[in-house]
Amino acid sequence: MNENGRSIVAFTMVSHAIVHTYELSIPILVVIWLSEFSATTAAIGTIVAVGYALFGIGALPSGLLADRYSTKSMVLIGLAGMGASFLLLSAAQGTATIALALALWGVFASVHHPASLSLISTGVSESGTGFAYHGMAGNLGIAFGPLVTASLLIVFDWRLVSALLVVPAVLAVAYALTAEFDEMAAVDVGGDDGGDADDEAADDGRSGAPDSLAGFLADSRALFTLGFALAMAVVLMNGVFYRGVLTFLPDVLGGYLPDVSETLGLFAPDSPMAEEFDLASYLYAGLLTVGIAGQYVGGKLTDRIPVSAGLAAVFGALVVLAVAFIPVAEAGLWPLVAISAVFGFVLFSIQPLYQAAIAVYSPPDGRGLSYGYTYLANFGIGAAGAALAGFLLDATTVGRTFLLLALVPAAGATVALTLYTVVDAG
Repeated sequence: MNENGRSIVAFTMVSHAIVHTYELSIPILVVIWLSEFSATTAAIGTIVAVGYALFGIGALPSGLLADRYSTKSMVLIGLAGMGASFLLLSAAQGTATIALALALWGVFASVHHPASLSLISTGVSESGTGFAYHGMAGNLGIAFGPLVTASLLIVFDWRLVSALLVVPAVLAVAYALTAEFDEMAAVDVGGDDGGDADDEAADDGRSGAPDSLAGFLADSRALFTLGFALAMAVVLMNGVFYRGVLTFLPDVLGGYLPDVSETLGLFAPDSPMAEEFDLASYLYAGLLTVGIAGQYVGGKLTDRIPVSAGLAAVFGALVVLAVAFIPVAEAGLWPLVAISAVFGFVLFSIQPLYQAAIAVYSPPDGRGLSYGYTYLANFGIGAAGAALAGFLLDATTVGRTFLLLALVPAAGATVALTLYTVVDAG
């Protein structure tokens, strides 16, 4: 990889890690908000769902803008906006400000994926390697964001922790301002037959977005073949289940874990450290860390089996794990640790599979638009899973909540099998 490619990859890796650091720190903070504001899981779940929904909804317009304007500038705006959102969160005195801060975070976070993926595809000649490093950085943010947040909460108030989380965004912006690279180094943007409009677009380096609503609708209709529509349904099922189980998982795990001072002897009873240490947050972070291995294995599977068959198998495994999770958790600490590790591994192994499915069932010249729709479904509409889980936890038991959530991957497995038998076999 040349110097230009390395500079782009480093730039997008930093941004990707920060996006997911913020994303997965939110469930850690949810535990505190439920207690401090005496809010119901339904209320907090809805607040979080709005922020996560905007994270996905904004992906489609961000994808269109990324075809028109400097992707470096877009990523910079996203980083600055995410930092400002968490600074606002640090001043929250009630759930209304939390809702506003998370909504703003979702809007600015939605810029990253379409802009960064577009930047890698146009600026890095070895784009496959670039995508791999970009994904690894996201995994690190997913795993270590909650770990850092939980560790800081042992010592500091959650508002101060939110303010400290602004620091990575500030440092990333400072670094990004010094990064220099050619955004279009890997593609040929020249041409003799473009008119004045094409020349003007070429000045920005990008001209792939449709020029009108009619053009956008026409491109969308061409994209939504039966195979792509079914693949999008798979992405949607994954998004709903992912948000549904992860948003309140630290709070759920806390109900099945022993007291750290009395049982584990980590701290002296009644000490400040024992009071603030939340073992559930660390188990949650560990579950997400195991997910890195799951993503690696899922990626390898895409080269060896039809992605539709792989999706059906993983969704089936998630059904079993969702049904078994609470009964196993009730069996004791080590069974809970074991099933959490397996759950994290399987939950994240599906991501490279559905990403590969989108590539299989979309045309190369519609790949940018397919990115927008993918993240709209996964992060945007899928955010309803957070609200769904919150309402279920309010209305029924934890065990029944997991049983009902198991219906989502069951539906996903059905769609994946349809994709395999109807589209692939046909």
